[in-house]
Amino acid sequence: MAKRTTRHGARKSLWGTLAVAVILALVGYILVVNIRVNRTVTVTSDTAGLLEERGKKVSELRGEITDMSSQINALKNLTGDKDTSDTEDPGAGTVLKAVEGPGLKVTLNDSPLWQQKVGQDGSNANINDYVIHQQDVESVVNALWAGGAESMQIQDQRVLPTTAVRCVGNVLLLHGRKYSPPYTISAIGPVNGMSDALDESPAIRIYKEYVNSVGLGWKVERLDSLRFPETTAMLQPLQYARVDGKAGR
Repeated sequence: MAKRTTRHGARKSLWGTLAVAVILALVGYILVVNIRVNRTVTVTSDTAGLLEERGKKVSELRGEITDMSSQINALKNLTGDKDTSDTEDPGAGTVLKAVEGPGLKVTLNDSPLWQQKVGQDGSNANINDYVIHQQDVESVVNALWAGGAESMQIQDQRVLPTTAVRCVGNVLLLHGRKYSPPYTISAIGPVNGMSDALDESPAIRIYKEYVNSVGLGWKVERLDSLRFPETTAMLQPLQYARVDGKAGR
């Protein structure tokens, strides 16, 4: 009887050790998961704060650049240099003057159904069909240029040859600033030509199919007078590639 009791006690000790090991492993796993989650939340919060701080810094620097550019143009005028800041070429001067004329105003917006699609079953597999994307904005910009646009503005910023349209999710990044939909693209130029270019664009035709099927926002306004404010241009003139005169000989 004593021997059996000893063996049974040994088995209980073995199972107890295994149980403790499993519990410790589970506790360790839970601790690791919590650390990772907390770290992710912290990084996300820090990223949002950094973006906000960066946006404020960009605004401050743009204000300083505008002031310095105005001083440079004033000095150029005093020294007798020709003032070419009334052109759209950012290499021609430091400040682009305000422009005014007839044009088009195109507004793009997310579908009002996108929130419902996310909330019905918790799935967002088709959410991309209901929001504005980078290529949608680019399609409008390209069509307006093709239609003869002389000057353009996205949201409240003038479009330069160096302007890059970038979207992160449904947020537009433009010249260091963030914008949420609706997105407005305005262009000064031949109204009929730009309107025809919008109608003839294959990319915009596809976009309009989503307008009809899922309710994406699309609005085109003809305006007798559009005015774009003065803006600071880049100081470094653009350099273009040239065809070699000896090529093909």
